[in-house]
Amino acid sequence: MLSDLITALQIFLKYGDLSSPTHCEHDCLTVCVNPDKVTTVDKIALSKLGFDDDEDGDFFKSYRFGSA
Repeated sequence: MLSDLITALQIFLKYGDLSSPTHCEHDCLTVCVNPDKVTTVDKIALSKLGFDDDEDGDFFKSYRFGSA
């Protein structure tokens, strides 16, 4: 749902108003927010919305909202 994406983006906004916040490639939407800066509570909320930090812990990704 679009409302889930908007909710997730509002959470990400708390951690910086980035000029180039997203990237989409290979059905994966990447949000360029450093997971180390995000609280555990917000990480849990983001996970429920479809966003998890990548394997290296550099950003968040979602296959739920990627291109398809």
